[in-house]
Amino acid sequence: MSVGNSQPQLKRELGVFGATLMGLGSIIGTGVFVSIGIAAGIAGPAVILAVAIGAIVAIFNGLSSAQLAANHPLSGGSYEYGYKYLTPSFGFTAGWMFLVAKTASAATAALGFAAYLLNILGINSGWVVPTAFLAVVVMTLIVLNGIRRSNFANIAIVSVTFLSLGFLILVCLPGAIQGGRENFAPFFTGSVADVLHASALMFVAYTGYGRIATLGEEARSPRQTIPKAMIVCLAVTMLLYIAVATVTIGAVGVDVLAGATQQTKAAPLEVVARDVTGVGGALVLAIGAMTAMLGVLLNLILGLSRVLLAMGRRHDAPRFLSRLNQQQTTPYWSVIVVGVAIALLVIVGNVKTTWSFSAFSVLIYYAITNLAALKLSSQERLYPRWIAVLGLLSCLFLAFWVESSIWQVGLGLIVAGLIWHKVRQRER
Repeated sequence: MSVGNSQPQLKRELGVFGATLMGLGSIIGTGVFVSIGIAAGIAGPAVILAVAIGAIVAIFNGLSSAQLAANHPLSGGSYEYGYKYLTPSFGFTAGWMFLVAKTASAATAALGFAAYLLNILGINSGWVVPTAFLAVVVMTLIVLNGIRRSNFANIAIVSVTFLSLGFLILVCLPGAIQGGRENFAPFFTGSVADVLHASALMFVAYTGYGRIATLGEEARSPRQTIPKAMIVCLAVTMLLYIAVATVTIGAVGVDVLAGATQQTKAAPLEVVARDVTGVGGALVLAIGAMTAMLGVLLNLILGLSRVLLAMGRRHDAPRFLSRLNQQQTTPYWSVIVVGVAIALLVIVGNVKTTWSFSAFSVLIYYAITNLAALKLSSQERLYPRWIAVLGLLSCLFLAFWVESSIWQVGLGLIVAGLIWHKVRQRER
């Protein structure tokens, strides 16, 4: 069942610059402020290698996503590609995995923002949930106003985050130069399995580039805009992550960076900044972390609502979710439902295994993306076929290096989702 052109379409208002910043706003958040610390605790100084491996896998997937989005520029990302190039079951699985993982990630970002804000203000942590709930409401209202206002808000958020990370790199660089050799020895402190586990977690730290594909319906000249935006976005992010990981480990050592992830009121990079510069530097990083979390929350609401829009169009979700506002700038019911779902998870509390679960589900999501890219004709293809092959194999390989309990639950959710999908098809 295809979605015809008779459906109301969103306006095309994003250029390369705006699409790139949307991707950066989705990527540079929990990934750089939290996951580098988690991965460092698993792989030690070899986390830098994990950052590079994650980036390589992300580049394969990004190029596959880019050529699919350029040829099929509708909201929904791999959900749409699975339907068009594979089977309805593959399409539904991609959309289902995206919704489950990213809704939990959005709630985590909201709670993270609230924790950093209250820590700066010296307010009791009992206000974390109400503050996070308010953040979800505000970001949902911004997204309801359409992609143009969302884009302006995203530019402001990304700018502040980049400034704070630039500050961290500069203040840590002298210490990294002075003590780097000692802090990086030995480079390998664990096994190959530890590096691969860390690589799977770091891959998730890059996956915001997929937001560019899910916004394909709103991009001007999508065949040119989407690939350019993805390539620039991934290159900038890889360089930034490697720089942050290198200077922070070099300046304070891997134990400080990894140990900070065990603390409930501080991000790893905030702890590093406090160790190097004192309270003032920690404040700068905390502000950057807050804007980053808001950027993640904003872009996840955007991406989730567009996938839900696509699923509503195909009747995989209730039909009313495919409705657009009068100006045709936003799928208002999808945005509202996504905002409510995130808010409910915020009220329940933080999801401790979100990051690892996101790693598995997102790797499955992009495995489907690469499989769909293999179905492109020679006229549609922008990049060699081997890129999609390597993307598919690397995704399936890394997916099962997370904890066994995580991928077992993930497989169970896939089966449950497919049962729902088959029931819906029979009802139609």
